[in-house]
Amino acid sequence: MAASPHVLGTPAERIEGRDKVTGAARYASEHTPPGCAYAWPVPAGVTCGRITAVDTTAAMAQPGAIAVLTPFNAPRFAAPPDDPEIDVLQYDAVPHRGWYVALAVADTLENARAAAAAVRVDCAGHGDEPEPHDVVLAEDHPETYTPEEANGGYPAHRERGDAAAAFAAAPVRVDAAYRVPPLHNHPMEPHAATAHFAGGRLTVYDSSQGSHVVRSVLAALFGLPRDRVTVVSEHVGGGFGCKGTPRPHVVLAAMAAIHTGRPVKLALPRRHLPAVTGHRAPTLHRVRLGAERDGTLTSVTHEVTTHTSRITEFVEQAAVPARVMYGSQHSLTTHRVVPLDVPSPSWMRAPGETPGMYALESAMDELAEALGMDPVELRVRNDPATEPDSGRPFSSRHLVDCLREGARRFGWHHRDPRPAAHRDGPFLLGTGVAAATYPAYVGPSTATATAHADGTFTVRANATDIGTGARTVLAQIAAEALAVPLDAVRIEIGSTRLPRAPLAGGSSGTASWGWAVHQACAELATAVAKHEGPLPDEGLTAAADTTEEARRTPPYARHAFGAQFAEVQVDTVTGEVRVRRMLGVFAAGHILNPRTARSQLIGGMIMGLGMALTEHSTVDAAHGDFAESDLASYHVPAHADVPDVEADWIDEDDSLLNPMGSKGIGELGIVGAAAAIANAAHHATGVRFRDLPLTPDRVLPALNPGEGFGA
Repeated sequence: MAASPHVLGTPAERIEGRDKVTGAARYASEHTPPGCAYAWPVPAGVTCGRITAVDTTAAMAQPGAIAVLTPFNAPRFAAPPDDPEIDVLQYDAVPHRGWYVALAVADTLENARAAAAAVRVDCAGHGDEPEPHDVVLAEDHPETYTPEEANGGYPAHRERGDAAAAFAAAPVRVDAAYRVPPLHNHPMEPHAATAHFAGGRLTVYDSSQGSHVVRSVLAALFGLPRDRVTVVSEHVGGGFGCKGTPRPHVVLAAMAAIHTGRPVKLALPRRHLPAVTGHRAPTLHRVRLGAERDGTLTSVTHEVTTHTSRITEFVEQAAVPARVMYGSQHSLTTHRVVPLDVPSPSWMRAPGETPGMYALESAMDELAEALGMDPVELRVRNDPATEPDSGRPFSSRHLVDCLREGARRFGWHHRDPRPAAHRDGPFLLGTGVAAATYPAYVGPSTATATAHADGTFTVRANATDIGTGARTVLAQIAAEALAVPLDAVRIEIGSTRLPRAPLAGGSSGTASWGWAVHQACAELATAVAKHEGPLPDEGLTAAADTTEEARRTPPYARHAFGAQFAEVQVDTVTGEVRVRRMLGVFAAGHILNPRTARSQLIGGMIMGLGMALTEHSTVDAAHGDFAESDLASYHVPAHADVPDVEADWIDEDDSLLNPMGSKGIGELGIVGAAAAIANAAHHATGVRFRDLPLTPDRVLPALNPGEGFGA
């Protein structure tokens, strides 16, 4: 093969872009096999209780009704699932409001919805009343405990030195509490699945971040050999973590297809998502920082309290970033969790880092003010040479470069540090900064690459493109390794018929899949070079399996870093906070495609803007449900909220990661964004806001005590 210009690192357009904008790309709910039926779930109307009866008479009398599955007639699972949240229609208990207690199946979507509305469910607890429930998170809750681990397998509690004594002896101290409310993923495409069971084979089209995991779960639940289950997730309209594990929709669709003998389609209504697809748990933070008068940190303490459900333990690892960010001789990071009658929390974009860095970076801003020191310089002064918690050297760490370059481009050095000193008519103006970090994960993956006689190549791996541009980047990795033009490479992803690959999560997708693709293509290039004569009709194929390499524990701490800058205006009349501009400068290894990378980073920053200013959810204490369950009440940023957001990077040369030298970027952009905005709001107003989001009902009373809402 002749040498080809480098394609890795160029801003190649998405190879599936035309299919998406013309409607040719088919998502899970757009597959409609002949004879397809439709399903609609019935959520529990109580928070705790026991189902005593389900009356399906009226439902089955509805036009087109095919079946109503309940805990009393649904097929039994061959084995209980590891995740209790998908153990649906198997028992009569209701662990939280919104738990599915029935599933109606009909010939059309409208008829399925009407049948579901006609189902009558009786629940009781002690006597004839539903059981009492508790959904309110509090630091002094009597059921609070310290778990062994937080999400990601991190130890829940870590100590170095004597943080309390060092804090007490520090000449400059910050002791502050911060709150982050429940947050919801709300991808553009709701969870959906189309299932077909025939001839002992189950085929499922699912909106999932990893179809191999879905196949394994479905095979175990329904007692099928894995090779008799196929799961396809070819196009996925976002996930942000909530599609990282199988959810009730895919289990119910498969169950209904097996039970009825017909293909069944189930797309969840958006109002159901908060209760059944996970959420970012609320977190209560206490951060204590002790420092010398020159800004050197001597003590770092980050304590987090969060909630989990009563049926499974999920602990948001929000104190873990404090083990990575800044050097200090003394450190205490710990997590406590309260089991409540709430839906199970789960992954949401940069779990742990997103709420944890909001609290830590807000406290760093408070410390800078207490010291009379520039917030950028405080972070630079405490940049560690090795990872504080483990002592391992960093494979690369260019946080200081991100801070310096971001400050230069943002015009930070022209900033008047005095709070509430800059005004534009009714608007108070301010700027803020925060750092960002996210681990550089990699998982075992496999891939194959085939050379065809016509000079083209096919690369296969069960990667998942959830809107990140994974197809395009994998094609670039392949083309680079094969030394061929990008249009000579065909990528096949998103099906369990393809070589095994991990899910798209933890910003590990490209690093994991790309490693296997690179290795397969490099081996194929060698094989083609050695091959004499024309290639056989079936082509020449090479395979790669990175399991051994990916599972080795590296002697290095591998993280991506960044710096976020924000300028805000605060309306003194309405209390509204608006972002005027944001800049993020990141260090995430070698950037493989600037076009898709910038899209991911900006998307994360906008999500952080929503976290800071508009997004929040409330668990209603009386009803035990999320009050903000749709996009009319849960406010994601609109175009008018995002006037000027810019993302750039420092290209790192890190050979200790993978053959491409890349780190994940899908989650890095959200980390630190909310803190930068909140810090800017403090600079604008002189008021420190420690509870998110910064909505007018919180801001205006602080600006005008006694004159705000309800005064």
